[in-house]
Amino acid sequence: MTVDLGVYLSGLRLRNPTILASGILGDKAQLLRRASESGFGAVTTKSFTYNPREGYKTPIVAEVKAGLLNAVGLANPGYKMMRKIISEARINGVPIIVSLAGSNIDEFHRMAIYADESGADAVELNLSCPHVEKMGMEIGQDPNYVARLVGDIKGSITIPLFIKIGLTDNYMEVVGRALDKGADGVTAINTIRAMAIDIYAKKPILSNIYGGLSGPAIHPIAIRITYDLYSEYRATIIGTGGVEDCKDALEFILAGATAIGIGTSISKKGLNIAKDIVRGIRKYMENEGVKKLEDLIGYVHKN
Repeated sequence: MTVDLGVYLSGLRLRNPTILASGILGDKAQLLRRASESGFGAVTTKSFTYNPREGYKTPIVAEVKAGLLNAVGLANPGYKMMRKIISEARINGVPIIVSLAGSNIDEFHRMAIYADESGADAVELNLSCPHVEKMGMEIGQDPNYVARLVGDIKGSITIPLFIKIGLTDNYMEVVGRALDKGADGVTAINTIRAMAIDIYAKKPILSNIYGGLSGPAIHPIAIRITYDLYSEYRATIIGTGGVEDCKDALEFILAGATAIGIGTSISKKGLNIAKDIVRGIRKYMENEGVKKLEDLIGYVHKN
């Protein structure tokens, strides 16, 4: 049986639902190209900020139970480099989503317009970085701020606009206000603020003390949030968090995600993980008699 793994993500056609998540390999054009060549349906850059950032001093990554802890510090070359990176990374029509992290609405606005003019296929507003002050969780958990931000940007760009949320008490309200102001979709979820301690050095492992927890540990949380958002809003969702195989990806899709962000597992399985997941989804669809992957999006809500 022939199956169709293509999906439409707020108007963008993806050959399959896998997306390289932001923060993994997206600060260099050749790495984005490699991800596209390895089978991902779309790729997301690392978060660009208005000015270049060096990030935190090492150590910035720690392996913990069921995941990774990182505090890179939004290291990037600054938003004016995105045009060159997008141009050099473009290959085979694979959509490029540009992640943006700003400290105020004006920065976000200027960067979003520049991303649009530079050929980005969509922008993702990083409103949930758990380890950089005034550029993440503080702004992403303020519904009024997010509403003003989305409303300001949406009318100034021609490409889809996504917001990337983290784990907060009021994520439903934040997303609802963003959708009301024209956001095209949601990426759920970002890493979760956490820390690890070296018991022999008797101090935190990360130089920044706090970092973002990613990997299998946050997967069930991300599934729950995806389920809630789809149930309430029928939103277009990029489900992200702890995807290591096709089962994890299918959980997201059945909960309501249109596409799947993959990040931490690349460090263990390499970029070929996208092909492995797509192969597994195809086999599942053939076994279940499902011809179009889009028929599975949010399926658990039909029962």
